[in-house]
Amino acid sequence: YPSGNLAIIVVREKKRLICIVQEDKPNNAEIRAVFKSNGRSTCYYPNGAVWINMSIQGGQYLDQEGSRVRRWMWPNSIMSSGPHVPLSPIFISLNRHMGVRILGQDKITVSFLAMGQQAKFNVGTKVQVSDVSQLPPPTWLGEDELLLLAFRVRILWLFDRLRGCLNFPSNEQWDKIKPPAYLITQTLKILQLCTTSDISDELRSSVRAIVNA
Repeated sequence: YPSGNLAIIVVREKKRLICIVQEDKPNNAEIRAVFKSNGRSTCYYPNGAVWINMSIQGGQYLDQEGSRVRRWMWPNSIMSSGPHVPLSPIFISLNRHMGVRILGQDKITVSFLAMGQQAKFNVGTKVQVSDVSQLPPPTWLGEDELLLLAFRVRILWLFDRLRGCLNFPSNEQWDKIKPPAYLITQTLKILQLCTTSDISDELRSSVRAIVNA
């Protein structure tokens, strides 16, 4: 960045390349996007919520409350059933200097603009599954992302209860006050993801324990 802070990191993990986009901060910079050469990539909102999540099958675009705005399949994706929803071009701004353009599985570009100059990084990849029997279940979020979402929702629940205590300190029924609807919706979606995702039973139990604590 013009500030001198590191904007993009490219690392090798075994046989995979990983491109990481960081926020413009000198210390403890938040990760704004991660692109992997195995076809799995994720972009994040400034508040840490998942914005775009992609796999070798397709991807989905979420709003800041976790609700799905759109979902698509890559043209080369092999699916045993269900319609093939095509991708409409997507462009998002991660911050004032960094943007992401998604035109296809192998046409994903990270653009960096600063001081009148621009650099572009092609982070797309062409990953195919030749045999439908080898196609994994449609897991849209990885194990780490599921845990992060669970902890985030749990923290929001605790903050909401704390606000209730501060606003109504003399109310003995504060613990019976229902949380906001969006928190209930996010909790139900995470529990649904635990049921449909290809994750271990141990992780599934951990996520359920976090959001139901």
